[in-house]
Amino acid sequence: MELMTPQQAKAAMDAGDAIIIDVREDDEVSQAAILGAVHIPMGDLLDRLAEVPRNRTVIFSCHSGGRSEQVCRYLEANEDGFEDVVNLEGGIEAWTQLGLPTA
Repeated sequence: MELMTPQQAKAAMDAGDAIIIDVREDDEVSQAAILGAVHIPMGDLLDRLAEVPRNRTVIFSCHSGGRSEQVCRYLEANEDGFEDVVNLEGGIEAWTQLGLPTA
């Protein structure tokens, strides 16, 4: 499983090469969210796999990286077509510490 720093993730998003999917719960996202990220709670992900692109890099994010790591490992091992999944190193915690844009 690949890791990407918040700076690398922002650059990939800005270039249109990647999408960030936030797997945190609704109440967590209401406190702070990565600007431009798609919100799909971890528990809903399997029911919403059709919303996850397979033709570009998908960066998964959570609070500090644990849940998004689980999602990446699961998709790589169990779902065909999800080969370019990446875990956001440090999650939104690292993102906000660097002062990157949030909603």
